Amino acid sequence: MSKFWSPIVSRLTPYTPGEQPKIARLVKLNTNESPYGPSPLALQAIAREVGDSLRLYPNPDAEPLKLAIARRHAADGISAREVFVGNGSDEVLAHAFHALLQHGKPILFPDITYSFYPTYAGLYQVDYQAVPLADDFTLRADDYIGQGEEIGGIIFPNPNAPTGCLLGLAEIERILQGNPQRVVVVDEAYIDFGGETAIPLVQRYPNLLVVQTFSKSRALAGMRVGFAIGHADLIDALERVKNSFNSYPLDRPAIAGATAAIEDEAYFQKTCGMVIASRTALVEQLAALGFQVLPSAANFVFVRHPQHDAATLAASLRSDGIIVRHFKSERISQFLRITIGTDEDCATLVEALGRHLAAVV
Repeated sequence: MSKFWSPIVSRLTPYTPGEQPKIARLVKLNTNESPYGPSPLALQAIAREVGDSLRLYPNPDAEPLKLAIARRHAADGISAREVFVGNGSDEVLAHAFHALLQHGKPILFPDITYSFYPTYAGLYQVDYQAVPLADDFTLRADDYIGQGEEIGGIIFPNPNAPTGCLLGLAEIERILQGNPQRVVVVDEAYIDFGGETAIPLVQRYPNLLVVQTFSKSRALAGMRVGFAIGHADLIDALERVKNSFNSYPLDRPAIAGATAAIEDEAYFQKTCGMVIASRTALVEQLAALGFQVLPSAANFVFVRHPQHDAATLAASLRSDGIIVRHFKSERISQFLRITIGTDEDCATLVEALGRHLAAVV
């Protein structure tokens, strides 16, 4: 703590990102990155932007990318005016907290969820209520309905993180119908691995903001590109905050690469299908080892073993150069979150788990 800090700084609890260890021959299954590279078309587009044009500022509105996103969702009536882009979905979510969720009333989000939400609430001084998930770790729509005028907004991931559990579109619509006077933010970082996006609901519900990322299903985590789709009034609020903070959040290579990535539908479908197939196989293998695996619609699984301590298993795997995510929060302290890697990565994981489980029987 320093005497030069603004008062709010000492009260912040910063977000802790997943570990990026420097270990040779690492099987890295802890941060939900894609096991496959970006679209070759995206890499080509990025390479074309690395040249003399970098001396010039990028398009401040990232117009080519907004148009490409709108084209992909044209069947749902989405236009570029209903698209916002930012430096990763984290920045988009931060602007949503600032622009749409600061109403002097607590917001709602699950008690087990993306740990950046409490961080943003602290940064923007937004009170919140953590709504407990059900005993099976699913989100109950009824818990977010009937709150009257006492809350200032709602935000939740779908599929949820770190559980991977999916809330059906009909249940999301129930939440929207029950909260017409407040913004509902649906954070869809993992939707492409088994869920149904809420974007088709945007035209019917002016209080809905859907946030997605290029980091997972389009393998551009290192490029930092995210976007939101919602009613033009919501997008305008985000633009006003963005242009009061950083008018150029996306650089030229990011705009070009993300535009090419969203246009390469064939590669997107192929790699998502590969991750889903690997997830299905891994779930079966983990179940055969005695793990309880929550139903996952994401590119990770959330698992526990009734006879083995999660922290001990994580440490044992680490000794083999396999990194998974262990959370210390009380309700989930016996769970491991395991990213879906290549089939080779998954086989290495299963072999190591089998060996460690057998060693302590």
